[in-house]
Amino acid sequence: MIQLADDLDRDQPTRDEVIYERVFDAILEQRLAPGTRLSEDKLGQVFGVSRTIIRKVLQRLEHEGVVEIHRNRGASVANTTAEQARQVLVARQAIERAIVLSACEHIQVEDLQRLQLLIQAEQAAIQAQDRGRALRLSGELHLQLAEACGNEFLANFARMMVSRCSLIIAQYETHAHPLCSTDEHAAILQAIAEKDSELAVGLMHEHIQHIEAKLVLSEPSANQDLAAIFAED
Repeated sequence: MIQLADDLDRDQPTRDEVIYERVFDAILEQRLAPGTRLSEDKLGQVFGVSRTIIRKVLQRLEHEGVVEIHRNRGASVANTTAEQARQVLVARQAIERAIVLSACEHIQVEDLQRLQLLIQAEQAAIQAQDRGRALRLSGELHLQLAEACGNEFLANFARMMVSRCSLIIAQYETHAHPLCSTDEHAAILQAIAEKDSELAVGLMHEHIQHIEAKLVLSEPSANQDLAAIFAED
């Protein structure tokens, strides 16, 4: 995830938290495709940790709905049917609306500054044609906004929705589509800064609709080379 200057005073993360963040980032960046098998042994070798730690990470990701764990088959990145994708997007619309309304009431100046930095970083990634980084920053922007809304439960729901939506995009969107314009994010942030909840909600609704409009139903392909995926970090 993005490490901002304000975060430097936080306690050092545990090994399982570091691995969790790396796997989560790989999902946001779409380097882990739906259906990719997540072998405990292979991941343990990649990260140099025990299967116990990997199992803890995978269970956390399963709780967030982005990993499926089956007895006798192990873990894999979750696949999403077309109907499930539509349901997730409906749910995300509801969650994002609640987040925007809460953010209009509770967001602080430092939150706005942090979000603006993310938008600038996202724009730089788009200009550099770094699709993976741009997608990760876009997801991080939504997560940071959720954290700034003043409701920890909404923030937790948002993390699940953002990660699952990233899987849906990886599964159903072709790379022929351009990345989302940062103008949409900037307009939403400006409306929130001005406490214009009606405008902010409308802009967020359109933003999610634009994401949905780019989805094309097709069979996913899975990259199962975990060593190659995480060697890019």
